[in-house]
Amino acid sequence: MDINMKLRSEGHRWLLSCIILLLPIITFAQQSGEEMGLDERINEWFTPISNAWQSVILHTFPFSEAIFGRPVPTIIILLVLGATFFTVYFGFVNIRKFGLAINVVRGHYDDIEGHGVLEKATVNIDHGDIVDTIRDESQEGEVSHFQALATAVSGTVGNGNIAGVALAIALGGPGATFWMILCGLIGMSTKFVECTLGVRYRDVGPDGTVYGGPMYYMTKGLKERGFTRLGQALAVIFAFLCIGASFGGGNAAQSNQAVMQLVDSFGMTGGSARTIIGIILAILVGIIIIGGIKRIASVTEKIVPFMAVMYVIACLYILGVNFNQIGAAFSQIFSQAFNPQAGLGGLMGVLIVGFQRAAFSNEAGAGSASIAHSAVKTRYPASEGLVALLEPFIDTVVICTMTALVIIIFNTNGMFTYGGEGGAVIIDGQSLEGAGITARAFGEYIPFAGPFLTLAVVLFAVSTMISWSYYGLQSWMYLFGKSRASDMSYKLLFLVFIVIGAAGDMSSVWGFSDAMILALVFPNMLALFILFPRVKEELAKYIAAIKANA
Repeated sequence: MDINMKLRSEGHRWLLSCIILLLPIITFAQQSGEEMGLDERINEWFTPISNAWQSVILHTFPFSEAIFGRPVPTIIILLVLGATFFTVYFGFVNIRKFGLAINVVRGHYDDIEGHGVLEKATVNIDHGDIVDTIRDESQEGEVSHFQALATAVSGTVGNGNIAGVALAIALGGPGATFWMILCGLIGMSTKFVECTLGVRYRDVGPDGTVYGGPMYYMTKGLKERGFTRLGQALAVIFAFLCIGASFGGGNAAQSNQAVMQLVDSFGMTGGSARTIIGIILAILVGIIIIGGIKRIASVTEKIVPFMAVMYVIACLYILGVNFNQIGAAFSQIFSQAFNPQAGLGGLMGVLIVGFQRAAFSNEAGAGSASIAHSAVKTRYPASEGLVALLEPFIDTVVICTMTALVIIIFNTNGMFTYGGEGGAVIIDGQSLEGAGITARAFGEYIPFAGPFLTLAVVLFAVSTMISWSYYGLQSWMYLFGKSRASDMSYKLLFLVFIVIGAAGDMSSVWGFSDAMILALVFPNMLALFILFPRVKEELAKYIAAIKANA
């Protein structure tokens, strides 16, 4: 038997054995929780921790209230200013190189990347390698450009596109959509920078397994610039935060939303139903993630296009039957972006809501996507950076905008009032928020909207979980070693959190998880501000190679 097949077989047996062993323990805990109010106790214990963590990460920028008229989280200012700087510095790469990015994904330059013209044999000062050895390095990587994009998109395109957009509009009105789109457009430049660096500084193991992401460009890249200790410290901080984000926002919160949607759709009650569904999800996800990035990529390249196309088609159908209202909807988006309705917090309030929800949605600046993109097969790091800039466009500019248009058109006749407290709105006497608002809007035009959105939520959740399992695993192995024991221990913990998320009340965990993902921005953006000149060098090399082979 092939050694790889043997390891996968052993991994599957290990997975099923662990779940069988965990089943009676989890079931007993759930039954006990129903008697003792476990959900409430978890929230009571975890809420102070969640609130404290959010207050640290989402602290307001000094003097922001005096400058902007209201408190502004420092993290939002950092994201926006950083993305704006990268957009200008790279000459609006998000727009000028958009067509090139599409062609890279389509494989137009695969020959150049695998068998392109090499420079004369000299020493590569940046990497310390003989240039001729680049021919061997071009074989490094595990997945194609499209697979890397699909894996990364599956980690960003998710329930935030269904619930997050509705929350932004409920809080900030139609005008929040404009700022979401703008944040998505400039966020494309940030993704380009971080994913180019992810490929440039990746590690490749003896067996061809790729290890990449912010941890590696922080240590190796900052060492090049003379900041060795800073790079090591930032890498450790990022890795710990990424592991926490993978267990929380990338896992338990996704599991909870998917399971609750299934329970509501099928009219099931009781914690046992949630636990059983959670275990089933854990088994399915476990079978996928045991196979590593190649298995993850092979699944996401099928799930992501399917679920994205399915969701977009539903949106296009609704927009098609309301074609005469699209112009008015866009008019509201643009006019209320600068002149919002009273009670929505003014211009800065709407702007902040839009930027914050876009940041949560596309994760540009968090660095997590560069972990998936690092596994690509390419000689030129900038090629994958260009591919990566498509993510915020797909996630925020296209899918989020379509969701927003559907909700705005649905509310043309004043079904609910914008600016509801906490994002909750009253529709037909029922209090709804997040995904509930989107579901109500879809249900107005599509008879089977309930089952459709249930399927969408579940697929979004599963794809996000399997992508974040890879992000968390890379961070885990950076801290605890690249061994099979380290690999399996992380995956076991990850699967346990799927069941915990399904069985528990995750209201406080959602807030904690969002803050954990945003916390990644602080170490990552600091590294990007130091290393961005390297990205310019890589882009110039790739463009020169394309021109030389034209």
